[in-house]
Amino acid sequence: MSDMTETTPGWLSSDDLEQARARMPILYVEAVPVRVDDNGEVVSIGLLLGIGPDGTVSRTLVSGRVLHHERLRDALLRHLEKDLGPVALPRVPVSMQPFTVAEYFPTHGVTPYHDPRQHAVSLAYIVPVTGDCRPRQDALDLVWFSPQEAASPAVQSEMPGGHGFLLRQALAHVGLSAS
Repeated sequence: MSDMTETTPGWLSSDDLEQARARMPILYVEAVPVRVDDNGEVVSIGLLLGIGPDGTVSRTLVSGRVLHHERLRDALLRHLEKDLGPVALPRVPVSMQPFTVAEYFPTHGVTPYHDPRQHAVSLAYIVPVTGDCRPRQDALDLVWFSPQEAASPAVQSEMPGGHGFLLRQALAHVGLSAS
C-alpha cells in the first residue's frame, strides 16, 4: 500500500480505468439537452458534434462517468457544464429517476447499446436548458434539431453506439413520435 495521499479523489489513472473497465461495469449518466416552450413541450434537442478516436465525425449526447462518492445530480451537472458550457442553465429534474437505463456492452448485439471499451450502465435523463450553450472539451459544436429532424434517418445514422436508439426513447418518453 502506498503512503502517498490521494489528491484527486474519484479519478482513476488511465491504467486503473482500463483495468476497472475490464473487470466491472462502469456507471455513467447521459443527458438529452432540450429546449421547451411555455407549455413545457420539447421544441428542440441539442446534439453534440464531435470526432471519435478513429477520426469519424458523429453526433452524441451529453455523457460521462459518475465518480466515486459523487451524487448522480452532481455528476449530471458536472457533465452538462463540461459539455454545454458554464451558462447553459440546465434544469436538472427534481426526481433523479432516469427515463431509461442503457446497458452498454463491448459485444455487438447484446443490447442496442455498444461501447467497445467496456460494459457500462448509464442512467439517462432529459434535461431542459435555458441558457447559452457553448460546447467545451472534445465537442466541435452543439446543433439544435427539431424533434422530427433529430429522429430522421440522416441524423440517426450519425449517432454511434446506440445513442440514436436512446434519443428515440427520449422522444417517446416526452410523447413525441420517433418516426
